[in-house]
Amino acid sequence: MALSNMQVFNQYYQPAIIEELSQMVDKFNEASRGAIQLTTDGFDGDFLQRSFFSALHSAKRRVDRYASNGTVSSTSLAQVKESAVKVAGGFGPILFEPGQMTWLQKPTGEAIAHISKNFAEAMMQDQLNTAIAALVAALSVSSDSKYDGIADVSPNVGISQSTLNKSHAKFGDASASLVCQIMTGSVAHKLIGQALTNSGSLFTAGNVTVLDILGKAVVVTDAPALYEDASPLDKEKVLSLTEGAAVVFDGGDMIANIETSNGKSRIETTFQADYTFGLALKGYTWDTASGGKSPTDAELATGSNWDRTVTSVKHSAGVIAIGDATVA
Repeated sequence: MALSNMQVFNQYYQPAIIEELSQMVDKFNEASRGAIQLTTDGFDGDFLQRSFFSALHSAKRRVDRYASNGTVSSTSLAQVKESAVKVAGGFGPILFEPGQMTWLQKPTGEAIAHISKNFAEAMMQDQLNTAIAALVAALSVSSDSKYDGIADVSPNVGISQSTLNKSHAKFGDASASLVCQIMTGSVAHKLIGQALTNSGSLFTAGNVTVLDILGKAVVVTDAPALYEDASPLDKEKVLSLTEGAAVVFDGGDMIANIETSNGKSRIETTFQADYTFGLALKGYTWDTASGGKSPTDAELATGSNWDRTVTSVKHSAGVIAIGDATVA
């Protein structure tokens, strides 16, 4: 591989990544029924803020036509501000020797395809895992968005159809708006095992990773936030989400750099990239004071950094079910 070919490599590297990521985004958004939306929309600044009018339903009151005409308190028309936050990430450096390609007589395009695919997968994994971690944190704060089979029940219960149904009940008559459930492979197979034991046809398999449980799509992904090593019991967690529960915005500022250096017995080349994305949760705002700018993973996974802006849980991202991991 001549050094002039490395310029071609650098020229086509970023477009290949963008195209690969766009294809993955489309597939995931379809599978999750839009509950977690990975978008290629841009995101400027540290925060993306929007305002909306708060609900006025509480202003309704009963009137007695025969009582004295006294004064009543007024309800103010107010706007609520929601903030999405920009998250920064990096990939690499990836070290390789240009001579590896010439020795094997491999075309430049093969290297582009391989690194682009891995980079795109790594970015999507980061976006998905970060969104899930933030949702787990935010939905675990309030009792009206959380069903805890460990804290609320004695003896402890694990994840089951009943556990999920009780978490859905938090939405009451709006439970149909919960369109997708996010769970680990272990939990998914546990639920399948329970169905087989009960000899019930509870699931319809759409493909390897998307199931149908309680009439809702299921995305199976072993996101770290869905399992917690806790004392004295390990916990499993399942998210049941509404459409648009989490939206991930493309920062649009990916920077990729390839450097080829001398000084060793063989020429070495490194690739490194920086990227960003924005994250917004439905019915929640990022606390710009306590959470701050360019947050860490720990800050994003802290529930108190996501302040709920809607009064009713029915207008929010969804609910979370927590169960004892030791219960089959």
